[in-house]
Amino acid sequence: MKIARVEALPVRLRRAREGAVGTAGSPTPLSGPPSRFRRSERVGALYAEDFETALVKVTLDSGLAGWGEAQAPLAPEVACTIADLLLRPVLEGAEFDGSREAIESLWERMYSTMRVRGQTGGFMLDAISGVDLALWDLAGRLAGQPVAALIAGAPARARVAAYLSGSWGANPEERLEWAGPYTKAGFRLVKIFFDADPESLFETARLLGNWQGWEVAVDALWRLTPDGAVEFGRQLDELGVRWIEAPFPPEDPVAHAAFAGSIKTPLAIGESYRTHYELAPFFRARALRIVQPDLGRCGITEGLRIAQMARAHGALVVPHVSIALGPQIAAAIHYAAALDICPLLEFNPSVFAAANQFLETPLELEAAHYVVPWAPGLGAEVREAEIRKANQLP
Repeated sequence: MKIARVEALPVRLRRAREGAVGTAGSPTPLSGPPSRFRRSERVGALYAEDFETALVKVTLDSGLAGWGEAQAPLAPEVACTIADLLLRPVLEGAEFDGSREAIESLWERMYSTMRVRGQTGGFMLDAISGVDLALWDLAGRLAGQPVAALIAGAPARARVAAYLSGSWGANPEERLEWAGPYTKAGFRLVKIFFDADPESLFETARLLGNWQGWEVAVDALWRLTPDGAVEFGRQLDELGVRWIEAPFPPEDPVAHAAFAGSIKTPLAIGESYRTHYELAPFFRARALRIVQPDLGRCGITEGLRIAQMARAHGALVVPHVSIALGPQIAAAIHYAAALDICPLLEFNPSVFAAANQFLETPLELEAAHYVVPWAPGLGAEVREAEIRKANQLP
């Protein structure tokens, strides 16, 4: 069989913006007049007003199609243009038998197209990852097996424990009230964002961490500096925080390693990196104990190489799941289910609900666990006509 078509679809969907603050895609208040992209008041990064992502569809000459998705929370047109102009010419007409070796070979082919020109991360890898997920979906469909079984080479877990990503509320008490229904649903771990002043964060962590058996993880949103980080981290040590995520801007492994060696709380990083090449200096420096690959940025193929590196360095894998539709979330579920060093997977209620609107068979969550889709492939068949109808992009 051969790859007949590669199609990329940039997607922008309307969302309830106020309710999204404090969760994936909008962890902090945004500043400036209303526009498509606005600057965070705390982080300095841009965030989208609406829900943006990039879908990829790969079709074989037999007519069988697989769906993938790139992590593209801003300007999905960029990743889609890369897929169309740079990746499609080297993929269409290529032989594909659904084997892992075939997928890895095509990954190398895509990566090599711009490697010598310095495009070894960012939007280029996002586009590659969208294609990669579609190829894994196709591989599972061809084999008649779920992707988790293909990865594991044997039956994988049927469920993956989820943790709650973000919390909503203007103060710690409101956030505690917001988390109440999730207690009944079985959740016991929530990640809170360093989205205001340190004392508010510590108070929220203290309240949640002493409430009905809950644990707390902290996403620092890259806001710490080496000078003040140790004191901040030792406060988290006293609170028994599960991990601290993204403490510094992502470029410096030495600063991360020094911080990791100065506190008890495990460091977790990974969402900013697309390949095992980018993460290797952090592993070598012993700068992390939890790696958080985003399957929409690294794909399953690189995700497995990152997991292999994590295993060699005694680290856990806890995938990052942010703004995403069905293919990306399903890929993270399959990946997590196949890895014995992956205890948890991120869960954002509003993102999960949005994704399920556009799937033939909705993804399931039971008792704070993702249910692994057992249809062949990723088990995330996109309702293409409906998403095109809802799409705000041409």
